[in-house]
Amino acid sequence: MGTGQEQVKRELLLDGLDCANCALKIENGVKKIKGITDCSVNFVTKTLSMHTTSDMDEQVVEEAKRKVLRLEPHIRISEKGKPSIGNHASAEAVSRLNGHRHAQAGTETEADGQDHDHAGHSHDHEHHHGTHYHGVQDHAHDPGKHEGHTHSHSHGHEHDAHAGHSHEHGSGQTKVLLARLAAGSALVAAAIWSPLEGWAQLALYVVAYLIAGGDIVLQAFKNIIRGQVFDEYFLMSVATIGAFAIGEYPEGVAVMLFYQLGELFQGMAVNRSRKSIESLMDIRPDYANILTGSGDETKRVSPEEVRIGDRIVVRAGEKVPLDGIVKAGRSMVDTSALTGESVPRELEPGSDVLSGFVNKNGMLTIEVTKTFDESTVSKILDLVQNASSRKAKTEHFISKFARYYTPVVVILAALIAFVPPLVLSGATFADWIYRALVFLVISCPCALVVSIPLGFFGGIGAASRNGILVKGSNYLEALNDVKVVVFDKTGTLTKGVFKVTAIRPEGGRTEDELMELAAMAEAQSNHPIAESIRAAWAKDIRTQGVEDYDEVAGHGIRVSVDGREVLAGNAKMMDQAGILYTKPETVGTVIHVAEAGVYAGHLIISDEVKEDAAAAIQALKKLGIRKTVMLTGDAKAVGEAVGRELGVDEVYAELLPQHKVERLEQLEAAKSPKEKMVFVGDGINDTPVLARADVGVAMGGLGSDAAIEAADVVIMTDEPSRLASAIRIAKRTRRIVWQNIGFALGVKAIFLLLGVFGIATMWEAVFSDVGVTVLAVLNAMRVLRVKNI
Repeated sequence: MGTGQEQVKRELLLDGLDCANCALKIENGVKKIKGITDCSVNFVTKTLSMHTTSDMDEQVVEEAKRKVLRLEPHIRISEKGKPSIGNHASAEAVSRLNGHRHAQAGTETEADGQDHDHAGHSHDHEHHHGTHYHGVQDHAHDPGKHEGHTHSHSHGHEHDAHAGHSHEHGSGQTKVLLARLAAGSALVAAAIWSPLEGWAQLALYVVAYLIAGGDIVLQAFKNIIRGQVFDEYFLMSVATIGAFAIGEYPEGVAVMLFYQLGELFQGMAVNRSRKSIESLMDIRPDYANILTGSGDETKRVSPEEVRIGDRIVVRAGEKVPLDGIVKAGRSMVDTSALTGESVPRELEPGSDVLSGFVNKNGMLTIEVTKTFDESTVSKILDLVQNASSRKAKTEHFISKFARYYTPVVVILAALIAFVPPLVLSGATFADWIYRALVFLVISCPCALVVSIPLGFFGGIGAASRNGILVKGSNYLEALNDVKVVVFDKTGTLTKGVFKVTAIRPEGGRTEDELMELAAMAEAQSNHPIAESIRAAWAKDIRTQGVEDYDEVAGHGIRVSVDGREVLAGNAKMMDQAGILYTKPETVGTVIHVAEAGVYAGHLIISDEVKEDAAAAIQALKKLGIRKTVMLTGDAKAVGEAVGRELGVDEVYAELLPQHKVERLEQLEAAKSPKEKMVFVGDGINDTPVLARADVGVAMGGLGSDAAIEAADVVIMTDEPSRLASAIRIAKRTRRIVWQNIGFALGVKAIFLLLGVFGIATMWEAVFSDVGVTVLAVLNAMRVLRVKNI
């Protein structure tokens, strides 16, 4: 970005965008606007994401909106709860996106009945968290809103039926399109088999053509006026009008009929993918039952209205709407939508509970600890939806390829039409123009621009179903090239649940005296080791006379008790203070305690290795990972013992947070430039390392917020073995994406050659365009079916 100015991310929702070529056109157009440093359009989620410089933010966004409407006038644009803008949107008070409106709670109104007059309803949830899109979904309270929805596409809008050729069909518009196809087919049949000849027969063909493809020709004409020449509308219009010009009337109409039919099937296939993605969005809660002042009655409210400290009730079968702590009740909860875990989790008073869990049996009273914007479910929805803004190199390649491919093909078609008749004896213009028209129909790059982003989006969706959140398709693609995996130890390969396993007092002290000293020193620390010491003491900790608390990073705690300095920390702290201490032989974390410069003894604290940690290391090696490394701030003996148990290749122990970054940079320098390195950490001290690695992986939905923010991949289940699953999903996604690239380009290349040599007709041309696109989209949808890989 390199401007030195603050970057602002803005997102526009493009309602009515369902054409991959249109998305590509908008992306390329908006990228050229001065002040926009980065831009990405995802046609699956209908979202335009862009980064602007802060000083030009508003004017740049307005210019982007104008550019979108110049390129695709039928699109309605909305942003962050503001009213839609576009040809038909002036009366609308909120953005309606694919049938599910997330209006800002209590502050926005709906223009009643407007939504059903515009683009068709495809069930595709958009959640933009932190942008006031968190209102209660209308369908939760008004089921009648969604009657008659169809998962297919429409061409245009009812008010302006020919203005746009989006691929989205509302239920009424699908019937209109099918009626047009039926009427067009009947007229063509009548023209072919009726006794009519001459002008009467031509009139039937022309009427059939206008019914079947008038909207496409009109859109091509409007695009040419706006300077947008090379798109699918232009290709289809030139090819079919050219067929009429050389007297191939039946084929000219048939190409339009089959093109429209193919677009309908393609739209239905894309919407099936949308429906699969939508199932991931079902974790979004519709309401919360908040306890009122009396404490017995509940009131149903939007999750956004609940504040920290409020108490909510979750009954059997309901989703937990917000993160919190169970205050009353016991129940089993289904966490599969959130973490991918199939085994229900048992909750009791004091248990942490995350939004998105489904209560299976009992009734729970929960004290809310996070607002909806900060809740786990909100963050997951945000990550999944915004993942599409970070594109993989393959997607960027396809974008550039399509930009140059279509104009080149149009120039080649012109050469095919006019050069051979001039240089070859016996060649006729009619024959070679027909071949050029076939060439044009075949050339449309729809299959690539539709199926490639859909494949990556499906991969991100499949990972989410397995409890793995990937923040962008660029990270999904990067996982394919991972050869070095670096793990933090505590909380990543081990449970991070410490227990005091030995108490060894010295200098005439009792175990209780040593434990109390350690507990007083660790009273204010939130480190897991400190928590284990407090848990082992299990009595009230004296606070009177305890002051001057100082936590020394990587060493331990220094505190004053009744005026005497107490140290509780590792061997480095004792060395620094010049205190002689005992070095135990037992493997475990050792906390040395000293009072007033005199050694008081030590505690041994052990951490348990996760059940699937060893299996995770083995699975990674089977996937071709060249080197596994473990970094830990723990003692060398402890780190090496855990490393041996798990089969890790290299162990580096006794590292402070800054040393972990240095070690990571050394590993980075030792690998080849093409190889990628992953760092996996639970995040308490891992944020700098997560940000430094090629791909940073944060463990656990209950982990540190800062780590989840810094990481590129978040594993919700706390299971290290899910990293292998993520890599397998990445490899499967890339395989399917490249299958589509090879299939689409291969079929097109064959048919282009057949067209040039006069073997392929318009019928084959339509298959190579629309048929290949539908097959590529169906293949891309296979990625979504990955479950428990």
